[in-house]
Amino acid sequence: MEVPAPDPLLPGPATGALVVAGPSLEDPNFHRTVVLLLAYGVGEGALGVVLNRTNGVPVEELLPGWADLAAPPGTVFVGGPVARDSVICLARLRPGVGTPPDACSPVPGVEGLATLDLNRSPSEVEDGVQTVRLFSGYAGWSPGQLEGEVERGGWLLLPGLLADAFTPDPDELWRSVLLRSGGRVAMYANAPPKLSMN
Repeated sequence: MEVPAPDPLLPGPATGALVVAGPSLEDPNFHRTVVLLLAYGVGEGALGVVLNRTNGVPVEELLPGWADLAAPPGTVFVGGPVARDSVICLARLRPGVGTPPDACSPVPGVEGLATLDLNRSPSEVEDGVQTVRLFSGYAGWSPGQLEGEVERGGWLLLPGLLADAFTPDPDELWRSVLLRSGGRVAMYANAPPKLSMN
């Protein structure tokens, strides 16, 4: 008797999880996006950043001092449709090297990942930070909203990896996350851009 493969989907939202757009989600803000949850609480809602949308603005134009630490492709990413004039910084921490405790906030669920206070200078944190990625705006859900959208099939909840936050090929992230999940989830990676085309 064949044992079924374990379900790769997470049972519910959690900080550090990926919220991956299902093939049926055609909202232009989130079509084929991969969102990393940076904060989640039952009754509090959720906040995350879109990992696979660049806006083409070089980091050096927005925050010149941070350009040397910026992960390729060295551009600012569109974190989501909320508060587009604000910037969230994700940092890949150097293994075994501490950073000033007030400069970084670790992201639970993804070892080696933290949010970084951009009010600090790069020289204050570069010994403990390997690379950074900047996001303009964020994605947000009110209490119960994300759970409802997941239940209706708009989103898939999958485990996140440190490499997802710093992918050098953001255009392929949606497909690669689905493929690595295996099983029925991997089949979504080959869905046409618009399901009506199928």
